[in-house]
This record gives sequence, C-alpha cells and structure tokens, in this order.
Amino acid sequence: MIMTDNKLSVMPQLLPPLITVGKVLAEMGVKSYLVGGVVRDMLLGRFTADIDIAVSGDARDIAQKVATRLAGRYVLLDEINRVARVIAGDGDSRWQFDFSGFNGSIESDLARRDFTVNAMAVDLSQIITDAENADVIDPFGGTSDLEQRLIRAVSDTAFVSDAVRLLRAVRLVAELKFTIESHTEALIRLSAHLVASVAGERVREELLRLLATTGRFLSYLDDLGLLTALIPELVATKGAAQPPEHFWDVFNHTLETVDAVDWLLRQGDDYGSEEFLSVVPWSEMLAQHFADEVSSGSTRRLMFKVAALLHDIAKPQTKSIDPDGRMRFLGHPQTGAELAAGIMARLRFSVKETKLVELMVRHHLRPGQTSQSGMPTARAIYRYFRDTGDAGIDVLFLSLADHFATRGPYLRLAPWQEHCQLVSYVLAQQQEQANRVSPLKLVDGHDLINIFGLSPGPRIREILEAVQEAHAAGELTSREEALSYIRDCFIK
Repeated sequence: MIMTDNKLSVMPQLLPPLITVGKVLAEMGVKSYLVGGVVRDMLLGRFTADIDIAVSGDARDIAQKVATRLAGRYVLLDEINRVARVIAGDGDSRWQFDFSGFNGSIESDLARRDFTVNAMAVDLSQIITDAENADVIDPFGGTSDLEQRLIRAVSDTAFVSDAVRLLRAVRLVAELKFTIESHTEALIRLSAHLVASVAGERVREELLRLLATTGRFLSYLDDLGLLTALIPELVATKGAAQPPEHFWDVFNHTLETVDAVDWLLRQGDDYGSEEFLSVVPWSEMLAQHFADEVSSGSTRRLMFKVAALLHDIAKPQTKSIDPDGRMRFLGHPQTGAELAAGIMARLRFSVKETKLVELMVRHHLRPGQTSQSGMPTARAIYRYFRDTGDAGIDVLFLSLADHFATRGPYLRLAPWQEHCQLVSYVLAQQQEQANRVSPLKLVDGHDLINIFGLSPGPRIREILEAVQEAHAAGELTSREEALSYIRDCFIK
C-alpha cells in the first residue's frame, strides 16, 4: 500500500537495530541518512531487512566500527567507491546495513542514484525520534512516481554510470508490480549491451532476486535486449526449429519451461489448469526440498529455474537430420551441462550451485529413459538416484516442466498423467529404498579383505556398489545373503 500522505511506516522490528546504529553514529559525530530502497519501502509500507545508510565520512571505517558494536560481520563491497556492509543478527532478526559515504549535500548524493523511487533520503536521527513525522528529502519526484507506480531513471546517464541498474529496473518491476517509464525503457534498450560488463557477482545477485519473483519477467528481459546480452549462448536458440511434437522453437520452449516451474511448485500465478496440476505429486517434504538453501541467497527453487533456463542451451549446436528426415539433438544434455557450468562460473555462482544445475541439465532426459514400458525396476531407480546424486528430485521436476512446455496448447492429459505417475512412483520407491538401506550396511571393505582375501583397490568399490544396488532393490536382506551373493557373482 502506498502512503499517499508521504508518511513513513517503520516496522516495529526495524526500530531496535536502527536505534542501535543511530546511537553509534551519533557518538562518532557522523551525519547519516537512510537512503534508497529502505525509504521507498517505508513509504510503501513494505518490510525490508536491507538498509542503505549514507554517511558523512569514510564508510569503510565507519562500517567497521558499527560491526564491532553490533557484534556483526564486516564486508568490504567496493574499495574504489568505499562501500561496505555490516551483517548483524541471525534468522528473522538478521539485518544487512550497506554504508556509503557522501561529500557535500545529501541531495548531490541522491543525484547519482539509479531511479527516482530510490533517490530519497531521511535523516536517521529523525527516524529514531519521530519516524511518522520525519521529513522525506525527495529532489527528483520519487514520491510522485511511487503514486504512479513508475520506475524512472534519475538521469540519462544512470545506466552508463552503473550497468547493473539495467537488471535492477526489471527486478523492481517484478517485485513492486510497477511499470518502467517510457523514456527510461528506451534508455535501457539503448544501453542493454552494457550489462555484459557487469561483475558476475552483481549479476548473480540481481538475477536471483528476479528469479525469486513470480511472473514472466524473463520475456521482458529479452524484449529489452538484456537476456541475450547477459547469456549470449541463448542467441542461437532463437528460431531454432524442433521436431513436430514441440509447439515452440528452442528459445520460446526454454522460457515456457522456466515459467512452468512456479506453477509446478504451487507458487505464483496460475500458469496451467488445475486439472493438470492436480496430478502432479506434492507434499510438505517436496515443498521443503525446493525451499532449502543451496548457497547464500539461493534456494533449490531458484536453481531449478536456472536449470530450466539452460537445459536446452546446446540444442542448436547438436542438431542433426537423419536420412529419414528425423531431427535429433544427440548429446545435447551432456554438452549443455558443460555450457551451463561455464555460464554459471562466468556469473560467479558458487561451486555448489553450479554442480546442482550441471547435474539437472545433464540428466534432464533421464526420467523418461528409466523404463521403456511400465514403471522402472528397483535397480533402475537405484541407478537413477546414484547418478543424479543430490539433484535426483530436482531432475524429476525439471522433466515435468520440460514436458509441460513442449506441447503448449496441444498438451494432452493422458500422457501428462502417465508422466506424473512415473514421478510419483520413482519418489515413493526412492524413499522405500532409503528406508531399507540406511539403517543397515550388510558388508564393508574389511569383510571383502578378511573373508575373501581381496586386496584394497577399485575391485572392492565395484563389489560394494553391486551389493548396495541389490540391497536397495530388495534382493538382499541379510549379511549372509550378501556374502553368498558376492561369492557366487564375484569370487572365482
């Protein structure tokens, strides 16, 4: 809700950390202002734990002293521009303070900011004493643009000064449900190529925040020229034809696959019919699985979206036509996994994030290959989760998103139900296998050495893996059976 009277709404839980920081800064004789998104969100009545503070002095030294007083963690964000962060508290009481210095007036500092709705400031001392009546410093009409729900650049050089703002504009549209003002939109189109020069860490942060929203904002990124400037490997997918069972070309199929993710995970806008969604397996366990954190700022849900964006990235370069005219993309999951890993490294995703997405891309066709007819065998399911590792569940759902985005309006319910039944069956069997195997280890390497006289080496690992597979499949249930199995199958 927009505060039409320009009064600030400070969430009660935000006051204690602001009071603490304000006292520290006052003791240091530092003039300070809340600036940027925190002021915007206070006017909108939105909660935020990310607080930007402009200070008169060297923000690095000031932030270090604040971190000490708050028993928080100090992070230097930008040595050249002297920007630093203090992270304090944990859980629901975790706060992030970004300190930047200003010379001269606060108005001159605001003139260098990105958008009018972020170019407002409030004296921190006024927030502490009487937040509701604090004066909002608004030299560029930010409050008016809030009322009109517009994202407007402060100046025509805003994107040249800092190209990450190109992504931030779309992210704010997604988060706030605003519209980019026409002149600003034209500036973005002219400057889109500059996004390729942004440091990977900053791109990752903006991209993750955009993916955290729901809605079809990747299409808007593409319309503005930003998506392919960010990931030029996608250019070749545009207009890349697919076999007749595909409604869209590779690029549009990719965007539809990403859009299907939140629908499958019961989040965001209604993307497909309830009839199709009702047969998709779901549980509290699955909801928690996709909410689990992968790295700082990312969850499995967000990595699922990244994998959906990259899952067919190698189709154009692996395309071939058989003598009978059949179109194929042989090896595209494997080649795509390598490309995805390179893209994620370039955008500074963590090793853990990269590995998860690489596994999803590499194995996204695997669920449909677990059985030629009927349900897969217990051994096939064991091998599937052995090979997909930590990404097994995610790959199953990526296969569903891929299927849903293949036929488009011609998707038929019966094949979709069969696919969902396969996923449900594999999930259930995997849980049964985990319950069967986890409490009991039938044999170990010492047994193979002491009982059968084998020497340490790859042979032992091979035999133990075979025993584990047979155990998971329910073919072995005791130590005696396992030893007999080894004797019959591996000992000559």
